[in-house]
Formats: sequence, structure tokens, C-alpha cells
Amino acid sequence: MAKDVNPPRGNRDFLPLEKQKREQVLGVIVDTYRAHGFQQIEAPVMEDLARLTSGQGGDNEKLAFRVMKRGEELSRAIAANGDINPDEEAGADNLADLGLRYDLTVPLTRYYATNFSKLPKVFKAIQAGPVFRAERPQKGRYRQFVQCDIDIIGDNSELAEIELLNASLDALAAIGLADATIRVNHRALLTANIQALGVGEADAGSAMITIDKLDKLGIQGVVAEMNDKFGGAVAAMTGQWLHNIADSTEIPEVLANIFSLVGAVHADKLRFDPTLVRGMGYYTGSIFEIEHPGSGSSIGGGGRYDGMVGRWLGTDVPAVGISIGFERAVDLVGDELGAEAPGLVLVIDDEPAAIAAGLRLQAQLIATGEEQVRLERRPKKLNLLLENLAGHGFGRFAFVSADSASVADLEIKSI
Repeated sequence: MAKDVNPPRGNRDFLPLEKQKREQVLGVIVDTYRAHGFQQIEAPVMEDLARLTSGQGGDNEKLAFRVMKRGEELSRAIAANGDINPDEEAGADNLADLGLRYDLTVPLTRYYATNFSKLPKVFKAIQAGPVFRAERPQKGRYRQFVQCDIDIIGDNSELAEIELLNASLDALAAIGLADATIRVNHRALLTANIQALGVGEADAGSAMITIDKLDKLGIQGVVAEMNDKFGGAVAAMTGQWLHNIADSTEIPEVLANIFSLVGAVHADKLRFDPTLVRGMGYYTGSIFEIEHPGSGSSIGGGGRYDGMVGRWLGTDVPAVGISIGFERAVDLVGDELGAEAPGLVLVIDDEPAAIAAGLRLQAQLIATGEEQVRLERRPKKLNLLLENLAGHGFGRFAFVSADSASVADLEIKSI
């Protein structure tokens, strides 16, 4: 029986042209953010497990990959906990001290606390890189995937939200997703609305979980679940509230400036949605979710999280961020963005003088701006070689002999 040579479940291989497209799309996003004054940083993919599971990551904490202790530390942990079940979360945590990051926000709060004395007073950060979650693999859900975040730490004014939304809409337009829009809400408004339904403060989180299902369940489904949780009176109020807001377009005062100033640059790209929840419990103010008509799910989101940085720094620092869900966004981008000028194959005679000429001409072509110049020895069946390379981004070729002295001597042909 042949061995399984597929990547681990929930992980993917990317062929050269796929990788080329991904890198170019990510590069356009990052370059757009840099043009808006954000600065790119890099933090480790591993953090202390205690920090990743400190209650700031919401349900994602349950999906953190644990990294076992090593060497003598592992031996001591096993000796001290010999009767534990490592398959259970508590048991696994006794044998682990690190975890792979499941998002970029929790590590950013640690990064800021570590480096804040060296950073600008208002820090505008870009992060782009892989995150890891122990998901049940399914369509659109992976165990390793890329996130692309921008965050502003140290600014408690609306300007921070305005900058994030404006830069994100510019980045989405730059990769060809100009049809994207952003739903906006505010946690204070959401909390007040839930309390007005008759839900107590202790049950507000449970009510938010139900309201967050509106897109999937519809109004009647949400009302039914609220009835099961809180009784008929709350369910009736919920139904009335949802029907009333379906026809409302009024922007609340707390969000008015954000809508006005972003709308002056990106008209009709923001939509107030009083039912928007965003699942993370750390949000303290405005919240956002990016949507696109070509996707059945959100392609990003974020919000204000003023209470997180202070957990590590010892003093509260305002913070707000937004993330583009790169995997969903890149699937929506047309192949033309990832297309570069077709690569050039220099077919070389198999003799030292021709190889030397090929190396010299390759250097000259690269110096003139050619993206890809590949050297290949002349095979017996040239057409098979060229057909294969044509499927990997190479669209031109030229023969090189010992007599090829300069680029002008090359007869470049299309494959």
C-alpha cells in the first residue's frame, strides 16, 4: 500500500504560481498599509501558554496547539504528573509551557508590553503571518492560515478607528475587492439593546451568542432560541427589536463621526448593523466586520480592545485593530493580480563555455529588470521541457551557445 504523502489535515501545499499570487496579494495589502503610516513588525509564532490561555482569546483559546516541555523539564513534569491524561486539556497543560499563536492580537499585546519604551507614543502596527488553530478541518477552515492585521495602540480617539477603516478599504480596493463593505457597531450600543430586551447583565454574553447567529437562523430562529434561554417575554421583545431595526438607517451619535469622515473618502462603504456582535469578549467599543458579495462569510473584522494591553503592562493603554482574513480574501482575487511578466528560460548547450555564457547573460538580464531567468540544459526533447515550464509561469525562451556574447545576441521566442 502506498504511503500517505499528503500534508497534515487542515494544512495545504502551495504550488509555485499559487505561492506567487499569495505573496503578491499580501505584498499589495502590506504596501498599502505602509503608505498609510503603519509599520510592519514580527513576533514569534510561539508564546507562553499561560498568556495564550489567560482568558483574552475567547473560544480560540480552546483551539491553541500546545508545545510540550523539553528535556529535563518534560521529565520532571511527567514524574510529577504521572497519573494525568495528556489527552485532556488540563493534563496537556501540565506537560506544556508554550503554544502556537491562534491570532495576532494576543501576541501583539505582549509585544507592546515588552517593547513599549522603544515604540512611538501612538504605535501603528502591521502584522502578516501564519496562525494556528486546532480546528476540525472543513471547507474554508484550516489549521494553519495567514492573517493580516493593522492595529493602533495608544490612541483613544475616533481617529484610530477612522484610520483603520480607511486604510483597510484602500487595501481591499488595491487587491481588486472594491465591492467590499464594512459593517460597524458599538459594544455599548449592543449591551444597552440587550438589556432593553429584559436580559440581565450576567446573561448578556449568552444573548450575544444567539444574536450573532442571525445570518444563519434568521429572525424566527433567533427568537426561538431566545425563548428557550430567557422565556417568552424576552423572545417577543427580541422579535420586535429585530423587525424594527431592519427598516432603520439612522446612524447613532457614538458612531456618527466615523461614518461621516470615512464616508467622505469611501462613500457608502460603511453600514451600521446594531446586531453585529463579533465573538471576542475583549472588545470594549466599536466593532467591525468586512463583507464582500462574492463570499458567503465575513472576510475580516476587528474592533476596540482597550483592556488587553494593561494585563501585561500594568497600566491601561487604548488599542483598536482590524484583520483582513487573507485566505478568504485571496480566493476572491482574480488571477491577473498574481500574474507577472512570463519568465524567461535560457536553454544552454551542455559545455563549459556555453554554461559560462548563460550565467553571464542571466546576470545581465536580471540587472535589466527581468523577474525570472531560468537556466536549463538543452534536452533531447525540448518541447516537453518548455511545455512543462509553461505551466509554471515561464512563457519565453532563448538558446545560449558559447558564442552568445550579449543579450542582443539572443533570439527570445514565446513558448
